[in-house]
Amino acid sequence: MDVVVIGAGAMGCLFGALLAPHAKITLCCRHEQLAHTLSTRGIFLHGLEGGLQRVPVHAISTDKVLEGENFDYAIICTKAHAGSAAAAIAQALLRPDGLALTLQNGLGNRERLAEHLGLERSLVGITSQAATLLEPGQVRHAGAGDTVLAPDGGQQWRQALPLVALFNSAGISTTVTDDSQGLIWSKLLVNVGINALAALLRVPNGVLANEPVCRTIMAQAVEEAVQVAQASGVELPYEKPFEHVLELCVQTAANRASTLQDILRQAPTEVEVINGAVAALGVQYTIPTPVNSTLTQLIKALEATASERVA
Repeated sequence: MDVVVIGAGAMGCLFGALLAPHAKITLCCRHEQLAHTLSTRGIFLHGLEGGLQRVPVHAISTDKVLEGENFDYAIICTKAHAGSAAAAIAQALLRPDGLALTLQNGLGNRERLAEHLGLERSLVGITSQAATLLEPGQVRHAGAGDTVLAPDGGQQWRQALPLVALFNSAGISTTVTDDSQGLIWSKLLVNVGINALAALLRVPNGVLANEPVCRTIMAQAVEEAVQVAQASGVELPYEKPFEHVLELCVQTAANRASTLQDILRQAPTEVEVINGAVAALGVQYTIPTPVNSTLTQLIKALEATASERVA
C-alpha cells in the first residue's frame, strides 16, 4: 500500500511516523530542505509515554511532484487554507482510482478536494489524535483519541476499509460512519470550543478544562455552534456536545491547539473555517453568535499585529 501524507506539520508528521512501520509512506512538504531532512533523518516522535523514537520516512517537496507517482491513498494534513493546493497535489500523485482523505479542521474541506478529484474520490474524516510540532520533523504525540471516516457510497466504503485497517494496525483507533455532516460538525464543535481561546490565552488544552472562566467562554462558543448546526439541519452525534469538548480537553491536556501553534510561529490560522464559519452561518440563519464573532476578530487581530508584539 503506497500512501502519501500531504503536509508535514504536527499532524502530518504524527500520522507519517505512526503509519510508516506498516505501509510505504511518503511525506509531501512545501520545502525541499525539509524533504531532504525528513528523508535523511526521519521523523523524531516523542511518544505518549515519554519515549523517543526515530522513524525513517521518504519525503518529497511540492515543487518536485511528478505526474504518475501512482499512490493508492493521499492523506491531507495541511491547513484548511492550503486545501486547494493540497488537492491539486493529490490529483497529480494519486493513481486514477486512488482515494484522498481529508483530516483537516473546519468546514468545506471535502468540497475543495472534490474540485480536483471529484466527490467519489474525496473522503472526509476527523481525528482526535493530538500532536505538537517541536521543530521541523520532530513531533510530540500529545493525545490519543478516535479517528472516524465517513465513506460516501459503496465504492468509497470498499476503498476506505483497507485504510481503516491500516490505521488500526498502526494503533490509530479508527471506525467508520455514514453521517459525514454530523461527523464534520462534531469535530468543528471541539475546535470552536478549544482552538481560539487556547491561542488567545497561550495555554495548553487542559488549562481550559480546569479554569471555570474558560469553561464558561467555551460553553458559550459551543452552544452558538450547536444552534447553527441545528439550523443547518445537522444531527449532532452527541447529546451533550460541550461535555464531549471538555472530555477531549482532558484527553489532550498537554497539547497545544493548532491555532495556538500557528500564533506562536506567526503563521496564518484556520479561524475563518472554524469560529468564523459559525459566525458566517449565524448571519445566514439569523442566529446571534457574539462569542464566535469576537473570538474570530481577536484571532485576526493577533495575526495582523504579530510583528508589533512585545515579549
